[in-house]
Amino acid sequence: MLDLRRLRLLRELHARGTIVAVADALQYTPSAVSQQLAVLEREAGRPLLERAGRGVRLTDDALVLVGHAELLLRQAELAEADLAAGAGRVAGRARIASFQSMAMRVAVPTIGALAVQAPDLRCELVEAEPEQALPALALGDVDLVLADEWRHQPRARPEGVEREDIIIDAVSLVLPADHPAARARRAKVELSSLAGQPWVTGHPGTGWEEMTTRACRGMGGFDPDIRHRSNDSVIGLALVAAGQAVMLMPELVGLDDRPGIAVRAIAEGSIDRTIFMATRAADARRPSIQALRAAVRATAGSLPVPRRGRAAARA
Repeated sequence: MLDLRRLRLLRELHARGTIVAVADALQYTPSAVSQQLAVLEREAGRPLLERAGRGVRLTDDALVLVGHAELLLRQAELAEADLAAGAGRVAGRARIASFQSMAMRVAVPTIGALAVQAPDLRCELVEAEPEQALPALALGDVDLVLADEWRHQPRARPEGVEREDIIIDAVSLVLPADHPAARARRAKVELSSLAGQPWVTGHPGTGWEEMTTRACRGMGGFDPDIRHRSNDSVIGLALVAAGQAVMLMPELVGLDDRPGIAVRAIAEGSIDRTIFMATRAADARRPSIQALRAAVRATAGSLPVPRRGRAAARA
């Protein structure tokens, strides 16, 4: 008889790549993981691991077993969710992963609301970019992810994950307050007029960096001189306020009433991103997840975001 807990270790090794990573994620020691995988090999009666340099890799038999493990573990999760639904009590642990602006604007107020509405539910928050958070959700490391998706950069959805769009977030130009385009007091500024200016954006490969480059090329007709990089919007805004850069920034970051900057619409057209929450399909009936999703919707719906659109949900 194959043990479900050991099958999970094999699935985790397939997803995370190393025994050390599995041990860190599940709070085991590496030696304990290795011992349990050795027991699973004896139960299966076939070699499951082989040496690959300093690490190990899964054999073909192990990969077949991983496919069955995925199905068995998903059924076990559904069974646990049905039991929790039968109890009807909002309790346990709810782990939220969110990038910075959504953590501040949605996740933190949601946790505060649930502390009152569901005091037996322990809420935990970890700051994480969607690139890391969505795979972590599929593996069960977190229970809900707040993520963003730019119009021309759809995000891959891991198997077993459901998403619900909650906000359309518009993007504005952010200029130093004494910038000539800002002093002109026009409601809209041509992106093309900012060719040659120093820009601040995210690190290479991030959605913010790709959106900035795409917008400048497609709408402004130039490659931006990206002089500063940070995934922290506070640093970006500080650089703009100091007169050292211009940037494109979503309005949900909170651009109103910030000293030293001027916010303008883009004359050549509009840019926006979709904010969505994601959970595991197997958890849909859990009272804790239902309460968490409802609280996120309520918080997002109360945000006073300029030009915010209500997103149509899509699974």
